Amino acid sequence: MYRQLVIEAAEHETRVALLEDGTIAELFIKRRGDADIAGNIYKGRVQRVLPGMQAAFVDIGLSQAAFLYVNDIFPANPGGESGPLFSDTQEIFTDEEMEEALKTPRSPPANGRKIQIENFLTEGQEILVQVSKGPLGTKGARVTTYVSIPGRLLVFMPTTDHVGISRRIEDEAERSRLKDLITSLRQDSMGYILRTASGGVNGEKLIYEMAFLRNLWENIIARYRTAAPPSLLHQELTVSLRAVRDLLLHEAEKVVIDSREGYGAIVSFLDTFMPSLKESVELYDDPEPIFDAYNLEGDISRALKRKVWLKSGGYIVIEQTEALVAIDVNTGRYVGKHNLEETILKTNLEAVKEIAYQIRLRDIGGIIIIDFIDMEKRTNQEKVYNALKEAAKRDRSRTHILPMSELGLMQMTRKRVRRSLTRTLCEPCFYCEGEGFLISSQTICYNIFREIMRESRDMQGVRLTLRVNPEIADLLHGEERHVITSLERIIGKQIVIYPNAKFHMEEFDIFEILKD
Repeated sequence: MYRQLVIEAAEHETRVALLEDGTIAELFIKRRGDADIAGNIYKGRVQRVLPGMQAAFVDIGLSQAAFLYVNDIFPANPGGESGPLFSDTQEIFTDEEMEEALKTPRSPPANGRKIQIENFLTEGQEILVQVSKGPLGTKGARVTTYVSIPGRLLVFMPTTDHVGISRRIEDEAERSRLKDLITSLRQDSMGYILRTASGGVNGEKLIYEMAFLRNLWENIIARYRTAAPPSLLHQELTVSLRAVRDLLLHEAEKVVIDSREGYGAIVSFLDTFMPSLKESVELYDDPEPIFDAYNLEGDISRALKRKVWLKSGGYIVIEQTEALVAIDVNTGRYVGKHNLEETILKTNLEAVKEIAYQIRLRDIGGIIIIDFIDMEKRTNQEKVYNALKEAAKRDRSRTHILPMSELGLMQMTRKRVRRSLTRTLCEPCFYCEGEGFLISSQTICYNIFREIMRESRDMQGVRLTLRVNPEIADLLHGEERHVITSLERIIGKQIVIYPNAKFHMEEFDIFEILKD
């Protein structure tokens, strides 16, 4: 499979697309002003300690306070002071070696007692934290004091002594070599994860990166000692450079970027860390927009649709809610060629590929419930389950899939690190306020009838004025004219309708005219 990175870098927005055989598989977007802060390290100040939740709110200089759980507290401040300082940090481009970092063991208290957050944090305390998950919707950022700093070959973890190796390095001899090499090279008790890119490298390159990451950490500590909270101590790379660092070589063979400035930054970055890969970077300078040249805009627009059609004529419907994502599979126009069970199986298997693709492209996270078309044969259910597990292997975000239930539902979870594509590119409808439905025009007319009936009891005027949306006004003058006629007969007053284009479809006002 041929993979390449296509980067559209504008002053207001940068879009990075990972292409697999010419088809967009993942899309990452960074806009000016976005809170793209995952991986940033701050000097913060504890605002509130919540013993009942075993958590604390930390001011790191954002509009919303960050959230710190007790399990994310390392019991030593930089500089040796008493009190808190592996991280759940996942870069915007996740990789399986970060999964190893996520499993890094935290040392339990020596006395075996359960850690209580009030024993480590007090309000007003200064603390060094790293953002493990950026703000999502109304939720503030999640932070940790277990710091991890990713490089090209290594993930440096100064607050733990764990040494791990990416699961993508499968050769046992190579894993053993790397483990012995890093153990012999490190001159401290700090932790490291050997990333996928470290496979086959020699000790000289590891020594260089270890020194670079160690110096970076020492600079962070030096800034921590002098900075006033809240302060940003270390900022992650730009989205373009992270793409190059995390995906080039093992995930992609080529990078194409349409910005001369961005091209220079990438070449300079590679010259420092990966000189042999500079030839993999290409500057796109044609007048046609780069995403148009690679036919990506259509796939992006399709990824924002609720309904996605399958080639066979079937379709899937994707509904995102606050708590979970529901995906429904339907046969649509597909009628099959033989028996019903075969038609259903073929539709479900085709849907599996599209579902895995859409989940990855839309960057859907959290709980996902998939309602496949009911299949009678257990063997067919297992085929669909195994097909989904196989399709999910391409996804670098951690997923967990359960077998199909008796109701024909399949449950899965996918690690959520940032907003989905829909949440990034869309906003709730100003008309329905995100509900997805409007009250029908006919229902609005009948609501008006009932409201006038309620208010008419206390009215002393000679007639009523009704202001409504123009579409409702047309309906009350036309098909639903009987509503007004009936009201005038019951209350004994004339009703005059005035359309107002500024009114919401469901909005209306009733005024009493006291005299002519």
